[in-house]
Amino acid sequence: MRLNRLFGFCTSLAFVIAGANTAIAQQPESAPDSRQTIIVNAADEKARSLRPYEVTIAEKVFDRIEKGLSDQAVTWHPFLENAFRGGGFAAGAGYMFHPSAYTSLDVRGSYSIRSYKLGEAEFRSRRLFDRRAELTVLGGWRDATEVGFYGIGMNTSAGDRGNYGFEQPFGSALLTIRPTRRWLMVRGGFEASRWDLKSGQGTAPSLDQIYRPASPASLPGLGTTATYLHTQATAGFDWRPASGYARRGGFYAVTGHDYGDRDNALGFRRVDYEVIQHIPILRESWVVSLHGLAKTTWAKSDQDIPFYLLPSLGGGSNLRGFASHRFSDRHSLLLQAEWRIMANRFFDSAVFYDAGKVAARTSDLDLNHLKSDYGFGVRFHAPMVTVFRVDVARSNEGTQLVFAASPVF
Repeated sequence: MRLNRLFGFCTSLAFVIAGANTAIAQQPESAPDSRQTIIVNAADEKARSLRPYEVTIAEKVFDRIEKGLSDQAVTWHPFLENAFRGGGFAAGAGYMFHPSAYTSLDVRGSYSIRSYKLGEAEFRSRRLFDRRAELTVLGGWRDATEVGFYGIGMNTSAGDRGNYGFEQPFGSALLTIRPTRRWLMVRGGFEASRWDLKSGQGTAPSLDQIYRPASPASLPGLGTTATYLHTQATAGFDWRPASGYARRGGFYAVTGHDYGDRDNALGFRRVDYEVIQHIPILRESWVVSLHGLAKTTWAKSDQDIPFYLLPSLGGGSNLRGFASHRFSDRHSLLLQAEWRIMANRFFDSAVFYDAGKVAARTSDLDLNHLKSDYGFGVRFHAPMVTVFRVDVARSNEGTQLVFAASPVF
């Protein structure tokens, strides 16, 4: 009897121990289920709180401008280019459509605060010759009413200004070829135009009141109408992402120009030497951009270079602290440096310094007695194009405010 009770007790104790071991063995397996449940619940709660990203008004505006300026859409678009340097702020519009996938036709016009007028149509065909070439055909008409001229050389005064005006119909074609699709670039083209000079408007006296046309002391080209066939050819290296806006890469090129006057009176040749280098810092958040440009001209036999086509410095794209066309002569040298700071994908600011000179002889294009300025600017841009630029520049002749719809370089 006692033996049976002992056997029953041992059996019960064995079942109790086995049950306890089973419970202990099963307890760790329930923990992962609990953690998984917590994770799933958290993910469900986060998914319920998610909302689609809402594009801001500013992003919509800049995206529309970017598509219009980079030929990505058939649309009306703003056109802020001036008819000629020195015309002041210009506003206008254009309409672009695409005859085919990689061609565009843009009809546009602008009017400036100084009554400069521009109307033109541009046809562009990209990806020619297996994406190695681009063709641009441009035709139009411009009217400039008060272009400034201060005399020839570096020793002129700001008070020497005289104004002239001109009307110019023009048509051109330009073919750019990249034989290797990168780096190497060659370009060639021609332009036919007629320069019809007229009296200048504005507060400064007209040039035909200062100089007597057709006299020995007159300016070559004053009071004339000249019809030109301008041909050009460029060879160089270009590894920038785009010429309209870049934060890296460079451009090194030589361009030859020939201006043939139909009357064989005002024909000349010009050679441009240009260097552009963008040096990115901190993953392109900062960029040091450098630019150098030298222009040299010489007249053809028994002909003169018209004063309005002499190389000149001053204005929104070179010596920004001086008035447009402030210095003119047969040869010019321009040096520029900018420290550009990228704020976001649409906006940059820049601190800049410009220096340059004009000279009657190429041997005088040295670093002595340069005119200079400095300043600060802001730029609104898309990935491949500068939409709008504002610069404030200071020189020994005062402060200049620049509005432009193109890059400095």
